[in-house]
This record gives sequence, C-alpha cells and structure tokens, in this order.
Amino acid sequence: VIADRFNKRKVLYITQSMFALLALLLGILALFHIIQLWEIFAISVLIGLVQIVDNPTRQSFVMEMTGPDQLRNAVTLNSTMVNLARVIGPSFGGILIATVGVGMCFVVNSLTFGAVLIALFLMHVHELHTVPPRKREKGQLKAGFKYILSEPNLKITLLMMFIIGTFAYEFPVVFPLFATHVLHGNAGTYSSMMIATGIGAVLGGLYTASHSPRTGNPLILIALMFGLSILVTSFMPSRILVLFFLVVVGALSVLFIALGNSTLQLTSTSEMRGRVMALWTVAFLGTTPIGGPIVGYISDHTNPRIGLAVGGLSAIAAGLIAKSMYKSSSSVATEHA
Repeated sequence: VIADRFNKRKVLYITQSMFALLALLLGILALFHIIQLWEIFAISVLIGLVQIVDNPTRQSFVMEMTGPDQLRNAVTLNSTMVNLARVIGPSFGGILIATVGVGMCFVVNSLTFGAVLIALFLMHVHELHTVPPRKREKGQLKAGFKYILSEPNLKITLLMMFIIGTFAYEFPVVFPLFATHVLHGNAGTYSSMMIATGIGAVLGGLYTASHSPRTGNPLILIALMFGLSILVTSFMPSRILVLFFLVVVGALSVLFIALGNSTLQLTSTSEMRGRVMALWTVAFLGTTPIGGPIVGYISDHTNPRIGLAVGGLSAIAAGLIAKSMYKSSSSVATEHA
C-alpha cells in the first residue's frame, strides 16, 4: 500500500538511507567490540522491516524507469547483476575482513548505499514513466487481495512463487550440508557450489535479456525444467557433475524469477502494482522462515540429497498445479463465452 500511495523515488531515498544507517550501526558496534547477539537480532529485524517497504517499491519502480517495452530486459539484467555480485562480492568481503576487520567491512557496506542514493539523485525525473500516487482510501489492503484473486495470471504466478520460494530456493540451507556430507568437501566446496549457481544465473540472465519470450505461458515450462534440474543435481555422483548441473540450476532460477516478476508487473494495473509486488516479495523472501527449517530438518535427519530433491519436486509440483489451474480458467472462460 505504501508503494502505491507515495512517490516511489522518494520512498527509496528513505529506505536506502535507513539501510545505510543500520549497516553503519552494526559496523560501529563491531569496531568498538560492544556487539552482542541480541543487538544483531534487533538490527536484523529492523533491516527486515525496511526491506518489506523497500523491495516492492523498488520492484515496481523499475516500470517507471523503463516503461513496459523494456521491463522484462531490465528485470532480467537486474537479476543478472545481483547474481554476479554474489559471485564477486564475497571475495571483497573476505579481503576486507582479513585486512581491516569485520567492523570496517560493515562500515564499507554502509558507504556503498551512497551509490544508490547518488543514482536516484542523478535520474532525469522528466524521463520517468511516473505513476501518480494513489490517494488514501479505506480498504486499500483488502482491495489488493481481491484484485489479485480476480486475475488468474497474477493468482497463479504468485502461487507458483509461494511453493517454489518455500522449498526450492533454500540453497543456502542445503548446500553446506551437501558440500560436507555428500561431496565430503569443506568451505571451498560450498563456495564452488555457490559460484557455479551464480555463473549459471549470469548466463541465464544474459540469455533472457537478449531473447524475447515465446508465445503462450513459458513460466510453467521453466518451473518444470527448474525443478527437474534440481532433482537431477541431487542424484549426481561426483563433484564435477554437481557443479555442471548447478550452472543449469542457476540459469533456470534467474529465468523463473525474471519472467515471474515481469509477468506480474505487466499484468497488473499501475495503481495496484505496488501491492502485487509486495506479495511477490512475501512469496520470494517471506517464505524462507517456513521452508528453511523444513528443508534443513529433512537434510539433517535423512540426507542432503533428499533435501535438495524436495526443492526440485516442489517446483515440478508448482508447474503442474499452475497448468491445471490455467486449464480450469480456460474452461470457465470458454463456458462463459
């Protein structure tokens, strides 16, 4: 509702500044060696509260920057950069921790938000496809839910993301156990798994940005392929084969996120886009506290292969459920016609 009711660029000024201040606070506490566990938890909660405003605002702001014609490419390239940063960033973090310490690493992190603020400031406001903010009205939250439930494309895409976000995107939970218990490796093995996934994500993002989607609903096909790639990876007998298929997993992961994100933005109306993307954020990020412990428990008490396979099966199930729902929607539409 906040993303729909206020100027998105101004909201991002506030959220990014708060991210910077929280990172700086964490850095200062660490530098002066007064950091305690409860303080880390408290700052994490505050970061989460800022994130729930920042994420849907930032996601829906992409449309205002690019317009509908370039939206899919913009979303894909953004996902590509995020994954490229996940490959490169830990190296810089490791160097900072080894040379200047953990506290200074967080201070440097806080300074990086300055780049975002400068970018927002340098934007040519007259070139933005700005959507007038919605006025305050009663029942705006309820109206958002009703709108999503009334639109099959929105409803089905979000349901797929809820299922896949809960079980399939739990790589940080499964990979450490997979690296040590299955591949009999160490932290380096885990790092190589994350790098392989990141490389695949970059390649998948570049491919998506340079190719227009085919007609029909490719999101279901990508969900099925994504699930199958995870399932195949879980059964691979050697480290080399695991890393190879993780590149495929990473590529399909970005394809699904980019296509799902752009489908929601292009399908939703401008006055509802913030609320739609807020639910996308919940489905993608908010499901982690539910799926993480479940997948972690399965991996810990059975086998990490099974934990990874559960994620693959969930994506396949999401694709099949979505296909069934689209068939039902088409049948209803035909009957009405």
